[in-house]
Amino acid sequence: MSGIMTTARWRQTLTAMPDMETESMGLDQASLVFEGRRWHADEFDALWRRNAAALQAQGVGDGDVVALLMRNSVEAMAAMVAVRHLGAIWCPINWHLKRDEVAHVLATSGARLLLVDAALLKALPDLDAAQARVFTVRGARPGVPAWEPLRDGVDPWAAPAAPPRGAMFFTSGTTGRPKGIVRQPMTADQAVRQAEMRRLAYGTLPGMRALLCAPWYHSAPCNYALGILQEGGTLVVEDRFDAARTLALIEAERLTHAYLVPTMYVRLLALPAEQRARYDLSTMRFVASTGSPCPPEVKRRMIAWWGPVIHECYGASELGYMTLLTPEQALRKPGSAGLPLPGVTLKILDDEGREQPSGAAGQIWIDQPATPDFTYAGNAEARERMARGALKTMGDVGYLDDDGFLFIVDRAADMVISGGVNIYPVEVELLLQTMPGVADCGVFGIPDDEFGESLAAAVQPTPDAQGAALTPDAVRAWLHARIAGYKVPRVVALHESLPREDTGKIYKRRLREPYWAGQSRQV
Repeated sequence: MSGIMTTARWRQTLTAMPDMETESMGLDQASLVFEGRRWHADEFDALWRRNAAALQAQGVGDGDVVALLMRNSVEAMAAMVAVRHLGAIWCPINWHLKRDEVAHVLATSGARLLLVDAALLKALPDLDAAQARVFTVRGARPGVPAWEPLRDGVDPWAAPAAPPRGAMFFTSGTTGRPKGIVRQPMTADQAVRQAEMRRLAYGTLPGMRALLCAPWYHSAPCNYALGILQEGGTLVVEDRFDAARTLALIEAERLTHAYLVPTMYVRLLALPAEQRARYDLSTMRFVASTGSPCPPEVKRRMIAWWGPVIHECYGASELGYMTLLTPEQALRKPGSAGLPLPGVTLKILDDEGREQPSGAAGQIWIDQPATPDFTYAGNAEARERMARGALKTMGDVGYLDDDGFLFIVDRAADMVISGGVNIYPVEVELLLQTMPGVADCGVFGIPDDEFGESLAAAVQPTPDAQGAALTPDAVRAWLHARIAGYKVPRVVALHESLPREDTGKIYKRRLREPYWAGQSRQV
């Protein structure tokens, strides 16, 4: 069975959103709010235009890559908009990555420039920036030129915008190192379709007042922020998520929209009832949620508290958004990932490519014409392996019910989504196998009340390993020194031997089963 949803039908199912009444809220319509400062439209416009002029003076032009290793900030937003208007490609870098991981992104992306928060560069001593020239933002580092003097020393860029090329996001692959997503230029038709996707997935409207507190280097928060700035709304940017502060901001800024992930819902619901009841949240119209599946009970409680404003999308950095689940649908179809978005073709196929009937699980295959096609930087073979004609797959497994709603039952290979962040265990395994005293290991996802999933590692010591030295804490400490903290397993268990299939491959299902026993979901 295939699933396809028309725009007209989607508009009938979406929650009606009243016009934004900004003036009646008693607040000015700033473009961006960050750390207490309000950047009005003309101020933010001048800021990004000076960034564009400075980038152009450094030789950045059509199709060039500019890496941005920056925390959530007005500077990050302005740099992104500037790169886009030059027809160049911005490459957001996860600020949790360690030195060698950042070096891999810079080398693979071919970035000409790296704009990096000075505080983040301090944690990356002797960084090999490959061909990229490095400039610090929001501070200084010895021997590295600061960006602000270059930016503030030029006249604002005034040329027409070049055709946009979008971002190069790095996504971890099943063979270890992250892969850079290189998109084809967007067509005029796709630009129109993308605007419609943003309206459906994010609820974007002129005059909206939206909160961004998720890391902007992820594809969804990045696109969310860009969409709001393009629509002429107000974007309230937070450096990090804080549950109590989020409620206070909704009331103080009279926010209408927000991008949140399930982990944030859990933290909001964990606040004391009297604290949750203290704030007026009646202005909220639309909350967008992506990244990881939201447990049905968590979503039910959020809808009961905030009203019918919680929306969830299933998508991928490579393919864009595929489905949308409205609040009403979430209550009627708990656990579903929603209906295909307008124009999306969604099919469930078995290993031989045969379409599956409703209720039968198979691999999820998608055609999303609103999203420009792509390849992986330096790894075209990986892109070719995920295609079947116009259809593409991330390897996820699911089924469609009789009403065309998608249910996901397993994810690509062993991928784990923890707090909305994709983690591919093979990357951790390949590193852990080099640790002295480790004969073999298996890394996999286990349930986590706050993050949805967290990592666990089953480690088999070598026969001569010293038991006192190879402890769970020692394994975690060894990994912490070499990879980003979010990739370090929270649970490490030592095994005299690991369960294996007849082929010798570690039987991960047997390792996972005890942790997932009794759970209402398996991903």
